[in-house]
Amino acid sequence: MGTALALLFARRGLAVKLWTRSRSDVVEMLRTRENARHLPGVPLPEAIGISSNACNTTEAADLIVAAIPSSYLRAMLVHVEEQVPMKVPFLSVVKGIENETLARPSQIIVEVLRPRPVAVLSGPGHAEELARGLPASLVLAGADEGLNLAIRDALNGGPFRVYTNPDAVGVELAGALKNVLGIAAGICDGLGFGDNAKAALVTRGLVEMARFAVDQGARASTFYGLAGVGDVLTTCYSPFGRNRSVGKALGEGKSLSEILEGMTSVAEGVSTARSLHEWASRRGVAMPIADEVYRILFEGKSPLAAVSDLMERDPKDEWLG
Repeated sequence: MGTALALLFARRGLAVKLWTRSRSDVVEMLRTRENARHLPGVPLPEAIGISSNACNTTEAADLIVAAIPSSYLRAMLVHVEEQVPMKVPFLSVVKGIENETLARPSQIIVEVLRPRPVAVLSGPGHAEELARGLPASLVLAGADEGLNLAIRDALNGGPFRVYTNPDAVGVELAGALKNVLGIAAGICDGLGFGDNAKAALVTRGLVEMARFAVDQGARASTFYGLAGVGDVLTTCYSPFGRNRSVGKALGEGKSLSEILEGMTSVAEGVSTARSLHEWASRRGVAMPIADEVYRILFEGKSPLAAVSDLMERDPKDEWLG
């Protein structure tokens, strides 16, 4: 996603630098002008700089984009803390919740790098499609309205459209929670269930997501916009979705360790499922689908048994349970 955003900013005529900790990756990307590991076949224009030197990359930056898996975010920020200028705003496209602290990515950025404006970009945005210039719309949120509008106006153009939303908590949580639902949707596919089952799963999962986020101070309406319904649809139905792919393999009988060993990218929903289970349990928020995903991932429960337990729950009012 970091590379995709670099391409989007560059297409708008802005100076962009990509940073990666791996010097060998930098050498290869400079040689091929391509991020072959994550976005094969998408050329990187010469206007995009590529470096493993964090200081050279950030020293004159007007905006820093964080596109690091949530489980590595804090450690990576600590590693580059001295090279990041004070008060430079951040744009986060990180979708997850930290296991140990249950902190959202924007909170981690401020904790490690000291208070500064942070905006969050989320919604149905597969990097593969964004990088190739296919039409897409995302949503931007944060406490600094000036920063939100500046980023919106910098990115808007051609086939890419950005909306703003005042609910930063809801937008950021939606980006994390939808990955857990993506695993559930993949399990549904792997078990060979039909359209009826998957539609019910996605709908009920969206209700769970909104219920949990509202408990954290978010707006329910956010979950009926791009950060909620929009991102859920791509995550639960797209063949490119990493989380859906993990779930599908689980439904087909593979073990989690076997699945993760064969992946080159991080499926955020796996670690988020652990955080969400702990957080919802503490708060007493009912999340039956997310709970069953947790039990499949970390307690060895069979997907069929999880489905059976979900379907045999006591009858509930649609909006209350």
